[in-house]
Amino acid sequence: MSEWRVTDICPPELVDELADLQRVFALEGQRLTRDPLSEVVRIERDGVCYYVKRYWGAGKGLRRYIGRPRVKAEWQNLKHFAKWGIPTAPIVAYGLERKGGAFVRGALITRELSRTEDLALLARRKDERLADRNWVARVSVQLAHATRTLHDHHFTHNDLKWRNLLVNDQAELFLIDCPTGAFWWGPLLRYRMVKDLACLDKVAKYHLSRTQRLRFYLQYRGRECLSAADKRRVRGIVKFFEGRE
Repeated sequence: MSEWRVTDICPPELVDELADLQRVFALEGQRLTRDPLSEVVRIERDGVCYYVKRYWGAGKGLRRYIGRPRVKAEWQNLKHFAKWGIPTAPIVAYGLERKGGAFVRGALITRELSRTEDLALLARRKDERLADRNWVARVSVQLAHATRTLHDHHFTHNDLKWRNLLVNDQAELFLIDCPTGAFWWGPLLRYRMVKDLACLDKVAKYHLSRTQRLRFYLQYRGRECLSAADKRRVRGIVKFFEGRE
């Protein structure tokens, strides 16, 4: 059984190349990443880049049969982002193939976000924008709103790291790469929310001031000052990765 869809944003000249999984897995381009279960290849057509993420494994044993394959989780989560008004990579095509109920392979193709770089790259090269208070404030409020939107929907990213946050030359923020994001409730939701915030602060503490980090949290909470519960949560965020770095 094969489930494959090409979306309306796919340009007409690319439809034939992306008509089915067999053709998608035959595409050649610049390989960006590869692991035992997947790879990411970049192709360029008419001056526009597309990212082809191809999966040929869902894991060992029962994981091939039970639960969502990572590729399906990723396209569903990007659709959630778009539905909730969170800027993300536009989906060009997606789908998967099963045989006898077992996952065989799948793919997700997204269009490039023009003139963007990830925040982790900016941090590594000590980009001057991170020292610009106005630029940081603009990005911070967008990130706080996006993170709060996720959590208000009982959803956590689970890999909310700077490398998965893109900014363009207009200081507009985009969230990408979310194959492990999921819905949670109760204590598990609260734990995962703290983890999302701790992932962000893990890098922020080395590049932003305490005031900027606190302002982000207040923007996320929609408050002017910290409550007693907020103070406890902030301590949990700061200590979350202690001993694991």
